[in-house]
Amino acid sequence: MSQLLDETVPGGAAWSAVVRRQRVVRLAALGAGANVSVLLYAARRPWERLCVPDTLKAQLSACIRPPMVLMSDAGRALVSCIGSSLSWHDALTGHSTQAQVDARFGPSSYAVDRNGWRRSARTGLLCELAKHGLGERDLHGTVNLFSKVAPVGDERGSMTYLPGHAAVGDWVELRTEDDVLIVLSTAPHPMDPATSWAPSDLRITVRGAPPAE
Repeated sequence: MSQLLDETVPGGAAWSAVVRRQRVVRLAALGAGANVSVLLYAARRPWERLCVPDTLKAQLSACIRPPMVLMSDAGRALVSCIGSSLSWHDALTGHSTQAQVDARFGPSSYAVDRNGWRRSARTGLLCELAKHGLGERDLHGTVNLFSKVAPVGDERGSMTYLPGHAAVGDWVELRTEDDVLIVLSTAPHPMDPATSWAPSDLRITVRGAPPAE
């Protein structure tokens, strides 16, 4: 199938696009330790969006891995995870906030740092949502592609982040089952213990896909 889009999203940036049904969106990590926080909406029904709890419960999973359907809060398929070089993508721990980023890496703003501004995933996601007439009330639980968390094994059910899960060249492919608004941020995972700001770049390609069998 012909390639319809090929873009690079810098680390710590955000991106959004409406992708038509029956397309394959390939996300490839251009650096080690990549994280991509993803929101999904039905493009023609933006009030309908990804429901992470239903997605995991219906498929008896604690993570996103192929083959798996990412479901909306109306029980419809938005995208399918059809392939990945990794067998685990985090769907439990949400996205980073600006308070978390500032606490870990130091305060940052566009006025001071210009294009080097250290934006949290939430800040970037909200900027992209505004382009589509959406806002803070439209945020939902994200899927964090390329990241893995695991149970600690204590009575509280604590989770721990596993550094080094993703390497350069790791990838995941999503097939759109509806016209979908994809909103994503390449800011670090909220539980990443790294103390230096070095989020990985992301390559996004979109191509046509044959109908699902």
